[in-house]
Amino acid sequence: MTQPTLQARFSRHRWQWVIFGFIALGILFIPVPAGVSTPIERTFRIEARRFEYSPAILKVNPGDLVTLELVATDVVHGLSVDGYRLETTADPGQVARITFVANREGIFRFHCTVTCGSLHPFMTGKLQVGGNTYLLRSILLVGLALTAAAWKFRK
Repeated sequence: MTQPTLQARFSRHRWQWVIFGFIALGILFIPVPAGVSTPIERTFRIEARRFEYSPAILKVNPGDLVTLELVATDVVHGLSVDGYRLETTADPGQVARITFVANREGIFRFHCTVTCGSLHPFMTGKLQVGGNTYLLRSILLVGLALTAAAWKFRK
């Protein structure tokens, strides 16, 4: 006698769980519209010294024309941007330039391509093209989970 009651309860509330599922999928996969901005020219002067770039985090908007000026301050350093197939090398005191259009959204690592010492593998930086939506999506999913839990355990 208990089995039909549980089955009836499940089928009665199943559509609400389906709705929660569709909302969760929407939060995960629907693109968040970025603020409308006109692409501009951006120039970053990146100083490379043993095991660090300064600045190490670069933020640009999609469509921007980006110029990276690499300046090596101590030894020969290189710069390669993952996802864009860009690479350059700078001798000490010299400036090497890379210019490209930031046409891919996301977070891309850049790293040194010339072995400059024992901590060379840790000489990295980050190029962020567009906004970072991971935090917003995480907050929305936690809110949805709390709402579903409150609905499930309401009396």
